[in-house]
Amino acid sequence: MKKVLLILINSILLSIGNCGGPLIMRLYFIHGGKRVWLSSFLETGGWPIILFPLTITYFHRRATQGPNTKLFFMKPPLFIASAVIGILTGLDDYLYAYGVKRLPVSTISLIIATHLGFTATFAFLLVKQKFTSYSINAVVLLTIGAGVLALHTSNDRPEGESIKDYIAGFFMTLGAAALYGFVLPLVELTYKKAKQTITYSLVMEFQMVMCLFATLFCTVGMLINKDFKAIPREGREFELGETKYYVVMVLSAIIWQCFFLGVVGVIFYASSLLSGIVIAALLPVTEILAVIFYQENFQAEKGVALALSLWGFISYFYGEIKNSKKKKHTLDTEIPQTPNP
Repeated sequence: MKKVLLILINSILLSIGNCGGPLIMRLYFIHGGKRVWLSSFLETGGWPIILFPLTITYFHRRATQGPNTKLFFMKPPLFIASAVIGILTGLDDYLYAYGVKRLPVSTISLIIATHLGFTATFAFLLVKQKFTSYSINAVVLLTIGAGVLALHTSNDRPEGESIKDYIAGFFMTLGAAALYGFVLPLVELTYKKAKQTITYSLVMEFQMVMCLFATLFCTVGMLINKDFKAIPREGREFELGETKYYVVMVLSAIIWQCFFLGVVGVIFYASSLLSGIVIAALLPVTEILAVIFYQENFQAEKGVALALSLWGFISYFYGEIKNSKKKKHTLDTEIPQTPNP
């Protein structure tokens, strides 16, 4: 019962981040925000929040294991790996934020859904993930879905935006999906190569270091682009008011950390499969919320892309479930039965 409750809590955190993150980021751009590097920074800038659960787990260990318990478990090789992945995450944040600035949320969600195809490809290359007919079917369907959106851009452009900017946003978002699809298997590879036991506390430490370096990467971009100097002026000119400008930024940082904490929590207490299922199930929710809050158009091509994306997700996860059951059955048959005396 306790495990079920923890899975539920982490699924709620994941849901808040997955649906709320792109919506509040788009809110910033719609009402006068123009800083892509600042938005990128906010995606991981809330990393100090992770210190809170880490502190709780430390004092829990200290109470049960004594005062000699370690404060941090991460060893130097894992720290370096998480730092490198963090820099890649920072680049991914920038690509994603650029797309959010140029595209409607409903379109972004559908393009980001193609990360599953990239994940399958890079998982095959990095961790020798085997392809099945179901995963191949999912990759094809998601690719076709992105193609449908790419061929019908004229009716989806926000008012006042050029075709050139829209196309740039489309391909930057697609690049974010590809890079995200590379980072996930890279994290899995890092866990496999780590010469230490992976615990939930260590996963949170990994996530914190990764977010820290992603934030540092985006901070460099902000310094070069002079975003820090522009923040006070942009706040005064924000259409919703200066106070709400800073509220939007704080909420953005908090909501995105909910996403990261939710993902690692669901993976640790259940599986990456369940984490993917939760994200997949939230795709139509994000679409609906974008239409409700931002009155975004939902043309026929988006409906087709959404149907293809959901079909791809269902195909992929059905194959994973079937493969998992097959492995379990094989393992059960290989275990010799102990004869009764």
